[in-house]
Amino acid sequence: MIIIHAFLKVDPKRRNEFLEQAKQVTAPSQAETGNISYQFYEDPEQPNNFVFLEKWKDQTAIDEHEETSHYKNFANDVQRVLLEPVHVELYEATVK
Repeated sequence: MIIIHAFLKVDPKRRNEFLEQAKQVTAPSQAETGNISYQFYEDPEQPNNFVFLEKWKDQTAIDEHEETSHYKNFANDVQRVLLEPVHVELYEATVK
């Protein structure tokens, strides 16, 4: 299993736009066969700082996800609402 944490710092003036974009990518991503879980959350201590928490079956599932129209649209559109580049952490995990 591969776990992704993607941290996004959103322009407060574009918060609602970001939330709509995030909703549009979340549901179809959750429906992908290689997806184990896919959510996004806001840091309660730092408004407009979000993290996507994703779990994928394997690298093939991530590669397939990155080729979907919902991912490509989000990756392109989200750039205009961010205050800084996305910070991504990737982890490989085993389930016991």
